[in-house]
Amino acid sequence: METQLIKLTEENSEEAIAQAAKLLLEGKIVGIPTETVYGLGANAYDAAAVREIFNVKGRPQDNPLIVHISDLMMLNSIVKEITPEAAALARRFWPGPLTIVLHKTERIPDVISCGLPTVAVRMPVHPVASALIRKAGVPVAAPSANLSGLPSTTTAQHVYDDLKGKIPMILDGGPCDVGVESTVISLTGERPVILRPGIITLEQIREVLPDAVISEAATHELAPGEKAESPGMKYKHYSPKADVTLVRGSLEHFAQYVKQVAACDAYAMCFDGEEESIEIPCISYGAKGDLNAQARRLFSVLRAVDRFNASSVFVRLEPDTDPASAVYNRLIRSAANKVVEV
Repeated sequence: METQLIKLTEENSEEAIAQAAKLLLEGKIVGIPTETVYGLGANAYDAAAVREIFNVKGRPQDNPLIVHISDLMMLNSIVKEITPEAAALARRFWPGPLTIVLHKTERIPDVISCGLPTVAVRMPVHPVASALIRKAGVPVAAPSANLSGLPSTTTAQHVYDDLKGKIPMILDGGPCDVGVESTVISLTGERPVILRPGIITLEQIREVLPDAVISEAATHELAPGEKAESPGMKYKHYSPKADVTLVRGSLEHFAQYVKQVAACDAYAMCFDGEEESIEIPCISYGAKGDLNAQARRLFSVLRAVDRFNASSVFVRLEPDTDPASAVYNRLIRSAANKVVEV
């Protein structure tokens, strides 16, 4: 299969979006930009098309997908009830990088929710994603547009690198503004629970729902036999081919540690301005303390490590790194929970 990579401009965007919408309605899957990461989209009402997402990505069959909508009218066909809590979150954060888990209707195929009675839904703010969903007239199921397990895709080129020859079209809407996947919150239990941290924080959500909490599974491994209620809760995720180790400590101790243990083809990931203090090759993943900047750069840097043919990568964490932050969540998954204290 030939993959079209279409760089969107003012002149061609309307035609390209119409072409992508046609593909969705024909049961095909396409790469689409969102504000968080690039998504691999299919008609959410088409079970066969959704199954193709799992096939193309090599995605485990027990890892649910997020359904993307363009307006609240679509939500009525997807969930059994828009609860007062859901309506309050939607007013505050939609469109935007927040996913809400609610009880699903029968219109949503079980393949999307991996047999759970719930569905994860969000309304992207990215103009291309929103326009495509409106044009197609159907909600779009879309996980990140990468091969399963690899770092998520934040540029159209990343998508092409992973999926060329596997999908018919990728819409290039430029680099993603946020850079990590959406915050996921479940409203199906006794209290609101964040299942996956994102750029919208627990503190922001508590301004709307004061009793919200964060799931222990968001910062730790799932218990044996526990089902994943949200993408990103299970399995090693977001990983380059290089072996990833998180190293928590001061810059001085980090530099000493990697000098002692790193192989000749190892890399370090550090913060802006720290490169000269580290004796092995290194690359910055953002300014220290600036989680938004780190989020925007994180997946691109994890992908760059593989271009450098590194066998291992050591990632510097500050001693007071927040385990509930979106950046830490992605890093701990990429390292398969391997953390060294120095």
